[in-house]
Amino acid sequence: MKSSVFSKVMMLTLVLAFATSVFAANESYKGTFQLSDPTQVNGKQLPAGIYVARWEGTGPSLQVDILSNGKVLMTVPAQLVNLDQKASGNSSEVHSGAGGSRELSVLRFAGKTYSLTLSGQSGQASMGSGDSAK
Repeated sequence: MKSSVFSKVMMLTLVLAFATSVFAANESYKGTFQLSDPTQVNGKQLPAGIYVARWEGTGPSLQVDILSNGKVLMTVPAQLVNLDQKASGNSSEVHSGAGGSRELSVLRFAGKTYSLTLSGQSGQASMGSGDSAK
């Protein structure tokens, strides 16, 4: 009888360990950012507001979901870039695009040692550090 209980406990432990490792392998990350003006993201216009960037994995190539109020607005290709030091706050870097449009190019998140460089941007001239999320 004792061996039967022991076997069940061991099986449950193994199942839980396996489930934990599967979820850890597909760990999801997210960060908040704010746009103070309408901004192009991968060819689509986002109005000013607060958004969430969500992605899985540690890169370097990623697919980032941009969410507002829990709803996915778009998915954008991005590169995860390691930073030398932790970002001091959430920030978004915006570049001038064709015709003077604002294009989101980089996201940084407070306390993290990485940034997201969004792909498919056609901006040339930098507009500085962009907007900051609070």
